[in-house]
Amino acid sequence: MHHIEEWMATLSPVWVYVLVGAVIGIESMGVPLPGEIALVTASLLSVTTTVSPWLVAGAASAGAIVGDSIGYFIGRRGGRALLERFGRRFPKHFGPPHLAKAERAFQRWGVWAVFFGRFVALLRILAGPLAGALRVPYGRFLVANALGGITWAFGTVFAIYSLGRVAETWLKDFSWAALALAVVAGIATTLYLRRRAAAEARALQAEAEKEPAATP
Repeated sequence: MHHIEEWMATLSPVWVYVLVGAVIGIESMGVPLPGEIALVTASLLSVTTTVSPWLVAGAASAGAIVGDSIGYFIGRRGGRALLERFGRRFPKHFGPPHLAKAERAFQRWGVWAVFFGRFVALLRILAGPLAGALRVPYGRFLVANALGGITWAFGTVFAIYSLGRVAETWLKDFSWAALALAVVAGIATTLYLRRRAAAEARALQAEAEKEPAATP
């Protein structure tokens, strides 16, 4: 992540916003890209450079909403067969176990799997295409998609940015310490989201293991 931050720091703010929106948008279409890492890195840059946290969050929100919508229509047109073919190409990300977990999440939460999925690594990639394949009404999908994308993007950016600004105020003579604190905040946010994803995956797996036992 440190190398990514160094590289993004060489870009102009406009290209940072474009990169964040593009990476998150493509990830939301169903392609396994590091959208969360791009968002956290840009948030860290907004603490110490002229990158605007508002525009970072706006670009991330737009990427999430547009990417999920494109993924939705791809899934609606291609159906489950398309997801299964994609899973054979990327078995580590979209193999049968991943698709089954995502489907159980939709069975459990309904359309709000799209909202909660923005905070869970697996569903962040699969929610749009899977919602389309399952024929979720687009109007309901769009509401959950927009709320999830905006909440995730602005919440992540301003949690990191606020902590970084407080550190700068307290430690303005030690800018390295402010940056270090911002980095820790970014890593903590990422780890928290990953723990949530792992916990949900374990819960879904436990449910799946109980189902055969309950079948006569």
